[in-house]
Amino acid sequence: MMRCLAILTVRNEAAFLLEWLAHHRACGFTDFLVFSNDCQDGTDRMLDRLDEMGLVTHVRNDGPYDQGGIQFTAYKAADRMEIVQEADWLLTLDVDEFVNIHVGDQTLSALFAALPEATAITLTWRLFGCGGQASYRDEPVTQTFTKAAPAVMYWPWRAAMFKTLYRNDGTYRKLGVHRPRAPDPDRLPGARWFDGEGRALDDKFRTTRIFSTYGRPNYGLVQLNHYPLGAMESYVLKAARGRAVHSDHMLGVDYWVERNFTQEEDRSILGMAPAMTEELDRLRADPVLADLHAASVAWRRDRFETLMKQEPYRALFGRLLMTPPTRAVPLNEARFLVRYANLARQEGAEGSA
Repeated sequence: MMRCLAILTVRNEAAFLLEWLAHHRACGFTDFLVFSNDCQDGTDRMLDRLDEMGLVTHVRNDGPYDQGGIQFTAYKAADRMEIVQEADWLLTLDVDEFVNIHVGDQTLSALFAALPEATAITLTWRLFGCGGQASYRDEPVTQTFTKAAPAVMYWPWRAAMFKTLYRNDGTYRKLGVHRPRAPDPDRLPGARWFDGEGRALDDKFRTTRIFSTYGRPNYGLVQLNHYPLGAMESYVLKAARGRAVHSDHMLGVDYWVERNFTQEEDRSILGMAPAMTEELDRLRADPVLADLHAASVAWRRDRFETLMKQEPYRALFGRLLMTPPTRAVPLNEARFLVRYANLARQEGAEGSA
């Protein structure tokens, strides 16, 4: 059986973990390697239980961390692990990212059948906004947030970022956040990269690109549903946790505005809802997991109450209430911005020459 491994790093995400795992088991991932760090909500204990059940491999990533930070420390450790070396396909994900396949039965097998020549497939983000939901609810993320960015975006570039599902054939020797790293020069010419529309990609994608070409659709065969905000209450907790790469940097309204797109309804992932729910029911049937999930939900609510007594988080929540959904930048305005981005790149290249 082909082994497809998802690698995840988490902190204080137990309330969302079972849905994430159920969805990705349903769509065909066979193995899961999960690193946790500095958890107060029981995420680490939930992962211990899932490890005992043979459903994930859990590694505590409690430091010390190298210069790349928490996530890259985890990936460096993963590079040496047998579960990674034995996998046929690899994908690094976050707990707010859900693979959404649009062909066949919406599983990895159907995607691979649609792109039989691919050794790497770019899964472009589709950003799902808050939809005006202020309060956190203990309900599936994929069924709660259904309003997203337009299928064709012109700005910002991060709206077209991707994660890479790639064949573990030795072409790349290190995991990365958005793309595999450390290519083998001898194997690189044989790499065949395709995007979510099924288009063959040029050589830049083999080595450097981390976002798809915007201004065109990228989701025909597969997309990556990205729920970076959640409800406003959840975002306050996320802000307190800090950024994934630089955990000491508090998130603000800037991060929110660049991701709170709600122009289009996208319910395509709900085709996986029956299979996901079946998997989720199996997980919640375990009394230990059920208790840990309930405790994590209570922790989130208590944590929000604590944060709201502090001015920075109370002010942030107020700003979120006052901030309207983000307007997608039209083509003419995007061209204005891109012109200056290109000028800055050109001047930077000349300055370093």
